[in-house]
Amino acid sequence: MLKTLRAVFDGTVLRPEEPTDLKPNTRYVVTIEHEEEEKIEAETLYPLTEILKLATDMGGTDLSTRQWR
Repeated sequence: MLKTLRAVFDGTVLRPEEPTDLKPNTRYVVTIEHEEEEKIEAETLYPLTEILKLATDMGGTDLSTRQWR
């Protein structure tokens, strides 16, 4: 059986990021591969950027006022 799952090492144990169908108290062979963190675009770091995009789509141009509809 070959299964790939993502896990985080908390300093003591590996914790899967999502539920698994592995049986408890069963031996498994684990191969560890470091996952490179994806480069996050600067725009995705700021939730207000997404809000501005939505406001612009709705016709807003200036979020500092309440006069747009």
